[in-house]
Amino acid sequence: MKKFRILPLLLLWAGLAAAAWFGPERAVSEAERRPLAQMPAISGEAVLSGTFMDRFESYSLDQFPLRDGFRQLKSLFHYGVLGQRDVGGIYLTQGYAVKQEYPLREDSVAHALDRFRYLYDSYLQDCRVFAAVVPDKGYFLGGGNLQMDYERLLDMVRTGMPWAEHIDLADTLTGQDYYRTDTHWRQERLLPTAQKIADALGVRVLEDTAPRELHRSFYGVYYGQAALPMAPDSLTILESGILDGCTVYDYETGKSGPVYDLARAEGRDPYEVFLSGPKSLLTIENPAADTDRELIVFRDSFGSALVPLLVRDYARVTLVDIRYVQSPTLGRFLDFRDQDVLFLYSTLVLNNSNTMK
Repeated sequence: MKKFRILPLLLLWAGLAAAAWFGPERAVSEAERRPLAQMPAISGEAVLSGTFMDRFESYSLDQFPLRDGFRQLKSLFHYGVLGQRDVGGIYLTQGYAVKQEYPLREDSVAHALDRFRYLYDSYLQDCRVFAAVVPDKGYFLGGGNLQMDYERLLDMVRTGMPWAEHIDLADTLTGQDYYRTDTHWRQERLLPTAQKIADALGVRVLEDTAPRELHRSFYGVYYGQAALPMAPDSLTILESGILDGCTVYDYETGKSGPVYDLARAEGRDPYEVFLSGPKSLLTIENPAADTDRELIVFRDSFGSALVPLLVRDYARVTLVDIRYVQSPTLGRFLDFRDQDVLFLYSTLVLNNSNTMK
């Protein structure tokens, strides 16, 4: 009788082993948005040194059959049965997945401010400079979960950038202005935020916009990291005649394209519909502008959705992401003189600024 109870387990083990050995390897995890480990090469040196087994362990975990399903079951067990408040640093509140960003890393904020000071000293002496910090979802939806000291972070930014006029964005936002499953904010809800920045810059915000919902389910980065069942977000862009007439020059490819890259909306990260995703250096040309004013925005990915709403009175808007371009090389590409300059960075990047060059 006992052997009949063991037999199903043996068959399950054999089936999983066969699927692991003979099933197709996956190059990436769509849910986690990361490359998966591949089968390591076998050599005498790798086996003797132990590196083969280390890499094989990573490979077997990444390529395990039904891996995504088992990840979800594990998360549901920890979250629903064990009563953990977060799974992998992601917690759910009011239907939103939020990353637990804690503690405040003052050395990281100081590093970012050092990079900003370098940019100001090197290029921006003749420019009007502004700064705005984008709160992450935890600022609004933290509840009883651990949070960084946001007031200390904002105070460090104000003190560390005395040469900039600071714009407080928190009173223009709520937790509902962000995607439920992703890090980022929703463009269709950003007009009040863009208006406050435009008022400080002395320009007009984009008007006569029309929301267009893209019919593609959007599962954000937190959906994959938490491995918890959540309904997808919708993705909406704000269209306008002015944006239709703009062109975006990509310094990496040497090519021009539209403000909204609709092909990217069908890719792994639909948020890349906004200005084609992570790019080191872009310039938006606006032939409909009534002035020859220029704006330079030092930014992270949050700027991709917001900056198009600021183009109305600028003939040229340049976006710079110093995570992907060395700051000392910018003088080779840009002529800094008498522009408006905006530093627009999220609390998430400021608290993890090691990628800034």
